Amino acid sequence: TKLIRGFSFYPPKGEDPKPYMNQAVDQIGQIVDLCAKEGLVYGLEIEPNLIGETGPLLAELARKVNRPNMVTIYDGGNIAAQNKDAMQCLSEFHDMKKSMGWLHIKDYAVDPDLQWTGVVDEERLKNFVPANVGDAGHEFILRELRDMLPKMEKKMKKLGVPGVFLEVEPHLKGGGQFGGFSGPDGIGVAVRALCSVLDYVGIDYNLRTFKDIQELRGF
Repeated sequence: TKLIRGFSFYPPKGEDPKPYMNQAVDQIGQIVDLCAKEGLVYGLEIEPNLIGETGPLLAELARKVNRPNMVTIYDGGNIAAQNKDAMQCLSEFHDMKKSMGWLHIKDYAVDPDLQWTGVVDEERLKNFVPANVGDAGHEFILRELRDMLPKMEKKMKKLGVPGVFLEVEPHLKGGGQFGGFSGPDGIGVAVRALCSVLDYVGIDYNLRTFKDIQELRGF
């Protein structure tokens, strides 16, 4: 394992996260330093209700932590779940471009019948969908990523990582504060949806093959 992900801590519920920024920076910095000692790259994921719940906040955390072995992780579903549309998701992608290391592929269909209170009720997150049908606008995101890939790949290879990963985390059968579930069939649906968008925007990719499995088994 070369990559490990983490999060930016919860502020008191309903409070502005900004006053807690420096405390989060100190705590994240300690974690990242421990990862560096083990040769690990630490990815800080954007996540609702945390200090780093938006692209600008996560980018600020990355600037202040300022460690070479820390990158940020974009997750369009986690942004769309905050009642944001495709253009808002794209704007937050732009905020994270400089610090980004890899992406989680998850999408969300905003429920127009739910009243937005400014805080994500993680017990009501039931509308996760594949990347080709949600409100995060993955077509726009991946078009931008296509042009970023050479520079991102160079950065990640310098950190000892083979390239840029798109980590499928669809939560198609449910998700919330402490994780999500898709099942083998849900993962298959999510991967096919992602591949269809990648094909559409012109990004090449490598999927695991039977030969890879044979090598893992020692054949």
